[in-house]
Amino acid sequence: MTTDPPSRQAGPTASAEPAELAESSRETDQGGAHRARRAFRRWRRTRPFWAALWTGTGGFVIFFLPMAPLGKILQVGVGGIAGMAGGVVIMAMALLVLLLPSQRHTAGVIAVIAGVASFPLSNLGGLFVGMILSVLGGSMAFAWLPEKPTRRRGGPLRRNRGPAAGTPVPPVSVGSGSV
Repeated sequence: MTTDPPSRQAGPTASAEPAELAESSRETDQGGAHRARRAFRRWRRTRPFWAALWTGTGGFVIFFLPMAPLGKILQVGVGGIAGMAGGVVIMAMALLVLLLPSQRHTAGVIAVIAGVASFPLSNLGGLFVGMILSVLGGSMAFAWLPEKPTRRRGGPLRRNRGPAAGTPVPPVSVGSGSV
């Protein structure tokens, strides 16, 4: 017994090949992903994104490095709690830099101070990695500037290319300046 393939129905989908349908659905998926990526890029460029990323990573390392069971933290004492508090402060400054770019100077300075303070408080600043990342991110946040405004509507800026053709040029003295 043989089975025949189902007959194609007349209509808009019957004329399109399966490969064409798959390609058109991929285009719409890529279009949405492309728009989302472009929107994220536009949002990212309006704030110190990389500074927040490095600062948050440094705070994460400083916070989770001394993590231990509660009994161990109580035996370690204030040192373990101070290290974790420093990591929380640094991660909070990373969020502040990301969400409120106008406060980047204050948050950057606090992140650098907390990163340096983590050196004696939290296992050598998260074994130097957390401290270095926090100082790097805080410095980047402090130094970040918003994008430059777009050019004027009048077109590109003109450079002074010298006198126009036909304009007399004043005489210039060439020499060393001594008589």
